[in-house]
Amino acid sequence: MRRIVITGATGTIGSALSAALLTRGDEVIAVSRNAERARTALGDRVKTFTWAQPTQEPPPSEALAGSDAVVHLLGEPLDQRWTERAKAEIRDSRVLGTRSLVQTLERLPADARPDVLVSQSATGFYGPSDERELDELADAGSDFLAGVVRAWEAEATAAMAMLRVALMRTGVVLSTRGGAIARMLPFFRLGIGGPVAGGHQYLSWIHLDDVVGGLLFAIESARLSGPANLTAPEPVTNAEFSRALGRALNRPAALPVPAPALRLLYGEMAEVVTTGQRVVPQRLRELGFEFRYPELEPALRDVLSKS
Repeated sequence: MRRIVITGATGTIGSALSAALLTRGDEVIAVSRNAERARTALGDRVKTFTWAQPTQEPPPSEALAGSDAVVHLLGEPLDQRWTERAKAEIRDSRVLGTRSLVQTLERLPADARPDVLVSQSATGFYGPSDERELDELADAGSDFLAGVVRAWEAEATAAMAMLRVALMRTGVVLSTRGGAIARMLPFFRLGIGGPVAGGHQYLSWIHLDDVVGGLLFAIESARLSGPANLTAPEPVTNAEFSRALGRALNRPAALPVPAPALRLLYGEMAEVVTTGQRVVPQRLRELGFEFRYPELEPALRDVLSKS
């Protein structure tokens, strides 16, 4: 049995990872802004600690001491209107929160530190791109989100002098529990969904089960250090994604969504949807990770069967 600490454990990814760890017999420690709420959400088998203000204070050292791995998932949601205040919270929750976490790891005695820090990152690192395939050696982008991810990863990388650090650049997660699919489903179920902004931009997707599998792989694989793209092997265009979702729902999916409408609704955040990236999981493939859902349509059908 291993002792695994998760920050952001009550989110879509964190709760799924917690369940997977418990199933295989590990001890799960959740570090959350509200320990009582986390205990209610995750169940009594998960021990919880409060980290009330991640941008202003370190997490409790007793939560991290003696653990085998820390999986850092904490961060404000990206899928909101990006006001200046929201952008500051998105950045600070990731950058300052990760800095605080690493500072606590530094203060632990060497024999009480975990072996690995698995720090969630994002494909937003690469910025808007054309049709080129982007592996982990591709350059960083220059937009707001790319800047956040670069700074976020830099804080996690500071821990490399103490332990192994894996930076998991996660794509668009397929789940009805939250995120892009949950927002899109009502429209597609009514038959009024379709490609966004022409549909030519690429979408780097991944099934939630493969996100969890990738995080478990990062915990266990001593060869995985530095950035790894956590995306399915075959990115698709937005138009292809829309058609596949329509087929999975037995609904038409031809009604285009113009870019100006999205910008009106979401402001700057709409650029994440109206532009795209063709990100591929080169590092995970090199290390032999096996995806449960490498193809889009079976992945969508499985996700929808659980809704």
